[in-house]
Amino acid sequence: MEMHQVRYFLALCEDLNFTHAAERCHVAQPSLTRAIRQLEQELGGVLFHRERAHTHLSELGRIVRPHLEQVYREMQEAKRRAGDFAKLTHTPLKLGIMCTIAPDQIVDLVSAVRTRHEGVELKMADANAWELEERLLQGDLEVAIYCIPGKEPDERLHVLPLFREQIVAALGSRHRLASRNAVRVKDLDGECYIHRTNCEFAGYADPVFQAQNVNCTAVYWSERDDWTLAMVAAGLGWAFMPENSVHHSAVVGRPIIEPEFWREVNLVTVRGRPHSPAVGALVREATRMRWFGKQALAVERSRDMPETADLPIPS
Repeated sequence: MEMHQVRYFLALCEDLNFTHAAERCHVAQPSLTRAIRQLEQELGGVLFHRERAHTHLSELGRIVRPHLEQVYREMQEAKRRAGDFAKLTHTPLKLGIMCTIAPDQIVDLVSAVRTRHEGVELKMADANAWELEERLLQGDLEVAIYCIPGKEPDERLHVLPLFREQIVAALGSRHRLASRNAVRVKDLDGECYIHRTNCEFAGYADPVFQAQNVNCTAVYWSERDDWTLAMVAAGLGWAFMPENSVHHSAVVGRPIIEPEFWREVNLVTVRGRPHSPAVGALVREATRMRWFGKQALAVERSRDMPETADLPIPS
């Protein structure tokens, strides 16, 4: 069954006149008549009775009419939605955000997408880095912003670097180390530690501390950075945090050195997976904006390597 046959059938149902129905469908009458006969052959019976100048639906025609009307309506709706999708009109985009990223920059990205691409409907979810990667590979997310330090990107993933950020020791303003410009790893030996359960450095920094015989006692575990900062401010311990996440009047962030810790946060998609125009819009805005006052790393590096100056949309 072809869709044009359905359209001709429904037009003939309305007009009950082959000539008028053909004019309505902008086809020659023989073409419409032939299509109706082919449809009758496929459905196994006569759909219209023609009695001289009078044409009317057969019993079979009355039975199949509501079903073919529904088929036609659904096809029209599918075409409309596909058109909206291509034009970024009411196009959903499932975006995953690593929960340890300070929200200010993400809000700026969302605002930019909303301002320049009104049809994109962002559906955001926050989670730790490992969960985001799993959901991305499973297809629950179309794109995600996260990093996993010390791990090479999965070969199935396309990675677009956005920004680098130093990791600091978050200390209460009255902590013995708060007055220093930087804190050495060995300076933290014996300190009480507030463990951020979603920290992407979990399992990565431990061997570094162990190599220097630095032992910190974990006294609290928290899934939320605002609670972690509140406990640090109360003098309950120090926390291992990204520099731009230390927002509390009674907390200071001091760079950890010997060694330093940095994270490189990326926009990640799955290679070879068909992406909607909404993903392309997000990539353009993510590379256009300034992350913590600096250009996106992908743009900065493309200028150092002219042959990659045209940034591709992840595929």
